[in-house]
Amino acid sequence: MNLIDTCGGIEWLTNGVLSDDYAPYFDAVDSMITPTSVQFELYKWVSRNSSTEAALKTVALTEQSRVIPLTTSIALLAADLSMEHQLSFADAIIYASARFHQATLITSDNHFQGLSDVVYFKKG
Repeated sequence: MNLIDTCGGIEWLTNGVLSDDYAPYFDAVDSMITPTSVQFELYKWVSRNSSTEAALKTVALTEQSRVIPLTTSIALLAADLSMEHQLSFADAIIYASARFHQATLITSDNHFQGLSDVVYFKKG
């Protein structure tokens, strides 16, 4: 299983410089999970930078994967991971969702660089 975080979603949606790195993971949607927090961040980003209609279409794309809600178990794991790795709330929820579901986190967010079970693509 793989979890592509918001950075990866934005790279892929905007055909950014790292979009080719993310493409194989997006092509394997049957082995992808998406936390509702990533849906939140993508919807907000696309709404702000494009339109509500485009944002809804983006969320519809994430619905092709297995959507992971925030549960008590994930929240408590996120709190522990946040303290251990100095992660923000959103980053901790995303990382905890990946860890809880034994998924690899695919990202270009440098807050995750060097953490276990993370594939990190360095920006520029």
